[in-house]
Amino acid sequence: MLTRQASPTLAKTPLPPPPDHSDSIQPRMKKNSAIDDLLRVMARLRSPSGCPWDREQDHMTLRFHAVEEVYELMDAIEAGDDHEMLEELGDLLLQVVFHCQLAKERGAFDFPQVARHITDKLIRRHPHVFGSLKLKTVDQVWANWEKIKRAEKQGTRHARSSALDGIPKHLPGLLRAEKLVKKARKAGLLSAQEPARPTLTKTKLAKELFALAESGQRRGWSAEELLRAEIQRKERSLRRIEVQQRVRPRRR
Repeated sequence: MLTRQASPTLAKTPLPPPPDHSDSIQPRMKKNSAIDDLLRVMARLRSPSGCPWDREQDHMTLRFHAVEEVYELMDAIEAGDDHEMLEELGDLLLQVVFHCQLAKERGAFDFPQVARHITDKLIRRHPHVFGSLKLKTVDQVWANWEKIKRAEKQGTRHARSSALDGIPKHLPGLLRAEKLVKKARKAGLLSAQEPARPTLTKTKLAKELFALAESGQRRGWSAEELLRAEIQRKERSLRRIEVQQRVRPRRR
């Protein structure tokens, strides 16, 4: 949800007018909002008279489509291309609507419930905006966000018993490794002191990472698979350390 990375400045280019699909959509849809139109189109695509491809999809067959759309959106953002951003955000929204339609057909939930859920969560986790809590710094906001999140999940099957919980297992290897290290350091499971490498720079680190990937590929190894396996090994070790710290008697 929250990110602390700086966003690039996008070029202020004029956007083209939206295409007129009034002939291809039922006239009565003009009176509805754009999201209502999209929901109705998605329902039509999934109907018995809809599209064969859309009708045969399910949550599992679509799961990697969402990932691909996110990467395409990232490309548009980094290119500073508003036109591509508009299109890729729409493609990503389609994935949300598609999964909501599938869930609605199963009687699980629908799009309004998803929208209400995230709206309530944002209000609940920003008491310094929608309530009377006073927070002055970003660090205070983050700490309070995590506190509220833990309280929300406490006593549920989603409760996080470990400081290392909550890292998506399908994250790319390097990103997952960074998140694991950050959580482990914050929990005191890793030393906050860096190994002595005073000459290391961003450029040198980038070259080392590329060289490692190149070396692995030359030997027929997947650097991504090797890293993911090492992350799993390291996470198991860190979790054992975490358990030991909990049961270790405190010194008086």
